[in-house]
Amino acid sequence: MKVIPIKTMKDGSLDLVDLEAKASKHQNELAAIMITYPSTYGVFESHVQEVCDIIHRHGGQVYLDGANMNAQIGLTNPVKCGADVCHLNLHKTFGIPHGGGGPGVGPIGVAGHLAEFLPTHPMINVRTDKYYCGGKTATAIEPVSSAPWGSASILSISWSYIKMLGGSGLTLSSKIALLNANYLAHALKDHYDVKFKNEHGLCAHEFLIDFTEFEKKYGIKVMDIAKRLIDYGFHPPTCSWPISTSMLIEPTESESLAELDRFLDALIAIRGELESEEGRALIKASPFDLDSAFRLAAHSHPSFPPSSTSSSTDLLVQKAVYPLPSLKTNKFWPSVARVDDTYGDMNIFCTCPSVEEVAGSSSST
Repeated sequence: MKVIPIKTMKDGSLDLVDLEAKASKHQNELAAIMITYPSTYGVFESHVQEVCDIIHRHGGQVYLDGANMNAQIGLTNPVKCGADVCHLNLHKTFGIPHGGGGPGVGPIGVAGHLAEFLPTHPMINVRTDKYYCGGKTATAIEPVSSAPWGSASILSISWSYIKMLGGSGLTLSSKIALLNANYLAHALKDHYDVKFKNEHGLCAHEFLIDFTEFEKKYGIKVMDIAKRLIDYGFHPPTCSWPISTSMLIEPTESESLAELDRFLDALIAIRGELESEEGRALIKASPFDLDSAFRLAAHSHPSFPPSSTSSSTDLLVQKAVYPLPSLKTNKFWPSVARVDDTYGDMNIFCTCPSVEEVAGSSSST
């Protein structure tokens, strides 16, 4: 199969003219389109039904990425949008912890006309009603997992979450997720370049901040700001996606107003550091013959001694480690100093002894 990219408009929405042209051009081999709703740009695609209609008219199917389902529950759904297939990220919408690579769970739902193609499994009996969930049919595909229903220990969390909240509670969660994101985006618009809003000036449950201006002015990249957020006591949001110079902020429905305000204080303070003379000293100065106090964020406890013979150095240390007064009584200390980010992921090396060294030590003993 071949992927055909579709253009987007300046507001982040799909270019329907380009979509129509490419769907028509490739209609004889068109299989499907994959869309995320709301989009990863943090905006509801207002033409999502038209997008689905274009694909269907040219013989394709629509796969809707349900990663952002926590902005939909009780307000809309994949069926209304026109999707044929959709997975639900339980670790983003239905209470399962998200981070550290898992545990991710994503049950997949399909429209009725695709039910007969769902995976079969030797432990599942054929069901012929409208809630058919796979079985031994001529068109069913082979098993894709040894556990067809996923992990019972994980799924029980989502089941409990849904049962306790009920329909009205789940809808309220979606509304609060949307409210929290728009609260942050509105408060930050005078301090940062907040990208992509709809015709009403609103975002969905997440929004993008673009840090291009800071790279041009000071050589500070999105990862520098992400690491600096750790000094303020925050695990940084998603970085460099879907734009390499951006940070994707998704407060969800679970953050309190006090926590949202604490996050705002941190980001606004970081903007102040980048613009003030004292802040630029954090970027350029090298208090311990290091490259930069700002670029070395996040600072672990051993990085800086509690006092110094130089008053100016001590001031920089204090500003680097305790950028806000509240952090002196409630400070998170990273267990390690900053590492080399993606370089270490792409340049793997072994720290164990070589085979020759091991062989040599064995023969000598």
